[in-house]
Amino acid sequence: MICVGKLLGVKRRLQDMTDALSDMEAGNGNRRILAVGNEPTADLSYKMNEIVTRYEEQLSGLRAADETNRRLMTSLSHDVRTPLTTLIGYLDAAHRGVVTGKEREEYLEIARHKAHDLKDYIDVLFDWFKLNSSEFALSIERAELAELTRNNLKDWIPIFEENHLDYEIEIPERPLFAKADPDGYARILNNLVQNVIAHSRATRIKIKMKQKEKEIEICVEDNGIGIEKADLPHIFERLYKCDKGRSDQGSGLGLSIVRQMVEKMDGRITVRSEPNRVTSFTICFPVKN
Repeated sequence: MICVGKLLGVKRRLQDMTDALSDMEAGNGNRRILAVGNEPTADLSYKMNEIVTRYEEQLSGLRAADETNRRLMTSLSHDVRTPLTTLIGYLDAAHRGVVTGKEREEYLEIARHKAHDLKDYIDVLFDWFKLNSSEFALSIERAELAELTRNNLKDWIPIFEENHLDYEIEIPERPLFAKADPDGYARILNNLVQNVIAHSRATRIKIKMKQKEKEIEICVEDNGIGIEKADLPHIFERLYKCDKGRSDQGSGLGLSIVRQMVEKMDGRITVRSEPNRVTSFTICFPVKN
């Protein structure tokens, strides 16, 4: 027979649990149900605390996602509307005859560059939304990265020369096979190279590929202004823009997209930087024999 005192104790504990749950429902995510190990309600209290903890973690994730989306929309409004307005201004001036001759040609050239910049920005946004949609999927296969890298980089050489950027490319002649999505790999490489051109103010870029025992390593290195030590731990975070180091242009999504795509291919990416000396992004993919 259960004594009256024990029943009253259980009743008090159940009332405490009810009060705690009401407090949680009101928004106190830090509230927990206290229990002593030998109480009849202890297991129930522990389980309810676990559920509340998981719920609070999910809620925290949703808040972070909502804040990211809010910042993204703010960034989108500024980073798309501003250059678009400027682009229209240059084209209108050329179209209406406000500028003529050589100056008109210069206006059209500026407009062309701004149109390309805008396209690059929108491409990054589309990549971001695709990566974070439930429909996104990579086609990971046995890919020959050496030839894929050569074919991709040959399109960059005129851009290197146009930007007065000395380049050094080291790719082994023999095939290097890894598990990767060819299109995704090309996007990763393009983003890293574009990052150097757009933000580093470098005069030299070096791209080197080699095979280690179980990995293929691709390194993109520049001699630009670099990344400050305080920024390095955050460089792959969504919408993160360095206060110093790289320029404040761009969406703040490019390197986050790179990391996500590398990890979706079971690879890893690291970065090291000595400001005004060297910055190096290194990607490693598992070898596929």
